[in-house]
Amino acid sequence: MENMKKFANLFVTGTDTGVGKTVLSLLLMQFFYKRGYAPFYLKPAQTGCRAPHDRDSDARFIYRHVQALAGQDPGNSVIYCLKNPKAPYFAARDEAREIDFAKIQAVVEVKSAVFSPLIIEGAGGLFVPVTAKLMVIDMIQMTGARPIIAARAGLGTINHTLLTVDALRRRGMEAAGIILLEGGKEAPPP
Repeated sequence: MENMKKFANLFVTGTDTGVGKTVLSLLLMQFFYKRGYAPFYLKPAQTGCRAPHDRDSDARFIYRHVQALAGQDPGNSVIYCLKNPKAPYFAARDEAREIDFAKIQAVVEVKSAVFSPLIIEGAGGLFVPVTAKLMVIDMIQMTGARPIIAARAGLGTINHTLLTVDALRRRGMEAAGIILLEGGKEAPPP
């Protein structure tokens, strides 16, 4: 797609679990669609996931609230769907499976050739184990995506956020932004 608008891929990471990474991913998808881009939501490892179509699936949430994705299969956005709500490494181990970073990287490369930007959503924070030796921060580096930090607007946020920024900088990465999110159950309008 030579005429496609290009934008750097973004990797949504959190200062913690449950801070609003999926809501931020949704907002980014809506933002880019409204500006004429062709974004793609990618969740390399979804835990607490019986299937990408389940009620609690992050991908289903995104597909349900992005009009351009109506009728499409949220399973296209999930590489590893793991049943137990744990760090991806432990959830995969419970199922006698292993997460393959090379597979994730290959999917990122294929999707990046067709879509722009990819909105890649991590699991938890930077130091959540994805394999026995690699963490979310390693996945960010491997994908080459720009990290964007989702932080809970509440007590402890300054510390967690600055620790996250510091960890990225120690790896030579700068956050594309820091978004403070209020908790809530309702999704923003499409």
